[in-house]
Amino acid sequence: MDPAIPAIAAEFIARQRMVVVGAADDDGAVWTSALAGPEGFVEATGERTITVDRVPAGSDPLAGLFDTERDLGMLAIEPATRRRMRVNGGARRIGDRLEIRTEQVYANCPKYIQARTPEAVATRPGPGTARASARLTPEQQDWIAASDTFFVATRAGELGADASHRGGNPGFVALTGDQGLVWPDYLGNSMYMTLGNLELDPRCGLLFLDWERGRTLHLTGTARVDWDPGRAAEVPGAQRLVRFALERAVQIDGALTLRWAFGGYSKFNPRKETP
Repeated sequence: MDPAIPAIAAEFIARQRMVVVGAADDDGAVWTSALAGPEGFVEATGERTITVDRVPAGSDPLAGLFDTERDLGMLAIEPATRRRMRVNGGARRIGDRLEIRTEQVYANCPKYIQARTPEAVATRPGPGTARASARLTPEQQDWIAASDTFFVATRAGELGADASHRGGNPGFVALTGDQGLVWPDYLGNSMYMTLGNLELDPRCGLLFLDWERGRTLHLTGTARVDWDPGRAAEVPGAQRLVRFALERAVQIDGALTLRWAFGGYSKFNPRKETP
């Protein structure tokens, strides 16, 4: 993984309408968020510099954290073409922009990405209405249970932060009460960035998007990998399971300017076995 930004990566980044970012706050809690805008709001401005014409603001759990540089994982994802690129490094706020100094830039496979096409609604998001809690509401549980996609951020000591994508057919994330989730870890690119970070530091942040209404659901807590092959065998396609314990949830209504039109599920999504 090279710290420099290849020309093809710069071209891909410049087309994106949304990026997902993850970082730890001053207490060590890890959060994941999304920044959206018109094409060109993210651009490579140097061999190892990416500038985002947005910063987390308002009620976003990452708001105000980048006045000094801190580790950041960024995922540029293009659901319409099922392409994605990960960028890890350090980030700081410069005025109303986020400047990222890259340490790792690399592409990922297209597996488990559901096709969606962005539709602009407004130039910039409004302040949004935020609700924080230590437990998931029934509505939030239904939201998660129906989701086909979420994003996860991790961070491990001097190794830095990382943001990644998880996808599957609706129902691939299971709830264990109002403070617990379980999801399958499917066969991917075998880099184990997320799983490796969790072995070193279980703190992580999850982000669920409401693609049709622009709401965001940010969860922070801890996760552990369940390596038991017997339990994994009970879930189609799972190589292992990941169990998440919630510490805090923040829901923000009206957080994103984009709405997304659904185009179809990934052909790689494991299907539930029928009797």
